[in-house]
Amino acid sequence: MTFEIIFVFLLLIVAVFLFVTDYVTFDVTAIIIMACLLGSGILTPAQGLSGFSNPATVTVAAMFVLSEGMRRTGILNTAGDFFSEKMQESFKYWFFVLLLFICIISAFINNTAAVAIFIPVIMGIASKVGVSPSRMLMPLSFAGMIGGTTTLIGTSTNILVSSIAVERGMSAISMFELTPMGLIFIASGFLFLFTIGIKIIPERRKEDELTKQYEMQHYLTDIRINEGSSLVGTYLDEEDLTKNMDLDVIRVFKQKEDSSAQRNQIKIEGGDILRIRGNVEEMKKLMKSEDVSLLPSREWMDKDLEHGRDAIVEAVIAPESSLVKTKLGDFPFYENIGAVPLAIRQRGEVKHDDLADIELSGGDSILLSMNSERTAELEDEPAFVLVSKIQTILYRQEKTFWALGILAGVVFTAAVGFTSIVVSAVIGVILMIVTGCLRTEEAYEAINWKVIMLLAGVLPLGTAMDKTGAAELMASGMVDSLAAFGPTILMSGFFLLTILITAVMSNNASAALLAPIAIEAANTIDVNPEAFLYAVTFAASLSLITPFGYQTNTMIYGPGHYTIKDFLKIGIPLNVIFWILATIFIPIIWPF
Repeated sequence: MTFEIIFVFLLLIVAVFLFVTDYVTFDVTAIIIMACLLGSGILTPAQGLSGFSNPATVTVAAMFVLSEGMRRTGILNTAGDFFSEKMQESFKYWFFVLLLFICIISAFINNTAAVAIFIPVIMGIASKVGVSPSRMLMPLSFAGMIGGTTTLIGTSTNILVSSIAVERGMSAISMFELTPMGLIFIASGFLFLFTIGIKIIPERRKEDELTKQYEMQHYLTDIRINEGSSLVGTYLDEEDLTKNMDLDVIRVFKQKEDSSAQRNQIKIEGGDILRIRGNVEEMKKLMKSEDVSLLPSREWMDKDLEHGRDAIVEAVIAPESSLVKTKLGDFPFYENIGAVPLAIRQRGEVKHDDLADIELSGGDSILLSMNSERTAELEDEPAFVLVSKIQTILYRQEKTFWALGILAGVVFTAAVGFTSIVVSAVIGVILMIVTGCLRTEEAYEAINWKVIMLLAGVLPLGTAMDKTGAAELMASGMVDSLAAFGPTILMSGFFLLTILITAVMSNNASAALLAPIAIEAANTIDVNPEAFLYAVTFAASLSLITPFGYQTNTMIYGPGHYTIKDFLKIGIPLNVIFWILATIFIPIIWPF
């Protein structure tokens, strides 16, 4: 074992630790990997930086833009309104059709974006038909995940693995090469969900009132400005009023005019009423001042926070958001989107105190009081996924056929082999901008740069594993353990291993780690590596057993009020079914 192999193994151990523990964000971990490989001299600068120009990286970036172009036409929101109306007539039938629709669109646009658009739709439908959102959100996420496995562009993982295959002398994955196995997963997944799965998903979320769900009863208070207060005649300065206190002014109610949430523009008068968020102890500190008087407590409801232009909104921290690993107070909610955080649901626990000091994670749900006229800014903010059904964006519906035509052209030209997917996707991006489906700044904002940095950082790792012989050595370990049982069992072992690893780390990272090893294992026993490669590809996008294994699961974790046990209860049997089916059908579709 050479120094280079030992170094790569140690780097792998550190990388897996960082990916699993989230000590730093996954994109930073990927860049650390790349920097170490460059600094050690194992890779040349050209090899180490090749991930930035890799076709997979460029294609994934382009697909983010194409998906945003589709979203900006509003076609998915129109579809959501259609399903919302139909499901009130026949819930089970139209819910089945909705999930099938999610599978189909997830095959051609980013499945994370598709699920994000339908989360508020599901919340609205659940309220109208009297079904717990918990029963619907998990199937929604699973449908997006399974649908994404059916085409090359359905998920970034498929594009990544295709690039890894090409680098190792294999053919690129064609547009619909994965479709037969993907359809098998869809059929079996739907059969399980509609016979057993949905019935055993617990009704975690029951109350319609957000104030009740976020336990706001003891954290909202009204106070009156006394007539002789020193504050009278001054403009509201929240920092001065609540200095060194964990309190926020939500709204000011005037006696002679409409109430206002424009807190920094309000001139204080005697008799004004301030609605404040904060706990009892913090309120006691404020009441020591002779400037204000406490009003009697009451039972708080959503309508108490929806006066005039005010709205009460629930949003989720996006799984790959720039806010992950930062503190809630680091984001200027009021300045950027006119919002005041009221509470946060994090890993199933609702928190109200010291909100500014809470470190954010993907999937955290935040309750916001905000100006309804600025909810479009919240929808446009890539750091958040809007849960509440408040649609204010002016969609470019007149561009719908342009966007559909461009996406169809990208798929068709790549499918028939007229050009590669990277070329057709880049041309598609240009056409989206030229035709007005998307503005240039929207195209830049649509790209999830964390995913791009992840791909750019982990792709050189595969090169290093090949170059040093580490992949061959690791493949030998798998071969020595399972090869005696035949190639089918060895391939099945890679499928199971990938599902388990993806349950605790990024699906792209697990695919980048295991795909080169799977190819090397197949070469070691002298069989066609396609079945091994596709086992890793499918498994990396089908790990259903935790809320952290895939972005869509993370997004519905908070809004559904799920526990990790809920994902285990539904995900384990479904993943066992997928494992068995993969073991049977992958060698049939891609013979050894």
